[in-house]
This record gives sequence, C-alpha cells and structure tokens, in this order.
Amino acid sequence: MSFGEEWTPEVRAGLREALADMVNPVEVLIFIGDDCPYCQATVEMVQVMSEESPKRNGKPLLTYKVFRKGEHDDVFREYGVDRVPSVLLLDGYIRYTGIPAGEEIKGFVETIIRISEGESGLDPSTKENITKLNGCFYLENVVTPQCPYCPYAALLINMFAFEAYKQGKPCIVADTVEAYENEDIANKYNVMSVPAIAVNGTVEFVGVPYEEDLLAKLVEHQGERECKREVCFSRP
Repeated sequence: MSFGEEWTPEVRAGLREALADMVNPVEVLIFIGDDCPYCQATVEMVQVMSEESPKRNGKPLLTYKVFRKGEHDDVFREYGVDRVPSVLLLDGYIRYTGIPAGEEIKGFVETIIRISEGESGLDPSTKENITKLNGCFYLENVVTPQCPYCPYAALLINMFAFEAYKQGKPCIVADTVEAYENEDIANKYNVMSVPAIAVNGTVEFVGVPYEEDLLAKLVEHQGERECKREVCFSRP
C-alpha cells in the first residue's frame, strides 16, 4: 500500500484474508495533529483494517482510538508520544512513528495477528533469555516505505517487545521510524541504508539481524536505562 493508493475492493479483500487469523481483540492508538500530511491517511488505513477484521458479536476484533495534539495532550504525555502520526500497539510498547504504509503494512498486520494469537513466534531460548534482561531497552528501527526487508526488522523488534510484555517484564519498546517523515532521526543515526536498528540510541544493525544477535546486543546494553514506564517511553 503506497501513500496514495486507494482502498480498492481488491486491497480490502487482501486485508480481510490476512486479518482472518485474528483470535483475540487488539486495540490501536493513533496520535495525530494539525499540519500533518499523513495523519488522515493513517487514520483511514487503520479504520479500513478495523472494518475488514473479523467480527465477534458484531464488533470488529481490531479497534482503534484517535488522540489529537492540543486536545489530548495528557494522553500524549502518558505514552511519551512526541511526533505525529504515531501508531501504538500493546499499551505503547510497540509503536510506529510515521504511517506504517508501503511495505511496512505487512509487518504491521503480522504484528497485530501475533498479538491477537498471543504468540510471538520467537525461539524458546530467546523467550527464556528475554526474562533475564535487566533495564529498559528502546529499539528504533529506521525504515522507508519501499524497503522490502524493513517489515521483517520491524516484526522482529516488535516480537521482542511483545514477548517481554507478555511475560510481565514490559521493558522493551519497539519503535519503527519512517525516515522520510522523520529525517532528523535518520540523520541523527547517519542512516545510509535501511533497515537500521538502534538500541538505546546506538545503531547496532544495518539490515535484519538474527534473533540471537539482537538478543546479544540487548545483553550488552543492560542497565543503561531503568525499567520504568516513563523511562522506557522516552526516546533516547
């Protein structure tokens, strides 16, 4: 799905088929503001996904709430949202800074399905070692809409955040950052190729890492940030 593509019946049918595997409800939080070129498109995208998600008792399994800067500033502060549009899942521990369009919609949809199914798909040893991590980890995945590998990087960091959250240690935040909308973040990390993954403000990977390599980098970054919600939600 490109920024300008319409939600044709064929596109909707594809979404309906992809989301058919949802089992439990998932809520999406959308943060928008004025003078925001992609905010309306972001709301429309999630609205269409909600409409095409499976229904239970007449209600969609994928629901969403919209918060506008200037009207819901308390919610922006609660979730540490500093840019619009932002799209949050899993109580804010999985987030997209910028519209998850283009190739990114694939990873976004798969993330929703896995949250709904309650299964991260990570290796059992990875799951076990995530519980042993100390401190908070802010993972930034810098992407572009045309990058075919970026959704896999997004899905990987998202599932690390999901697994930590599911196991009662919500200390990993996965933030997929759209480079064109957030050029300052891309420039901060001197991103020349995507996906580029930073851990607590340091670029550690260019390309999609293996599970065990990402886990090893988290081990190296242990103790840098305290595992408190307000700290975890603060961009490095």
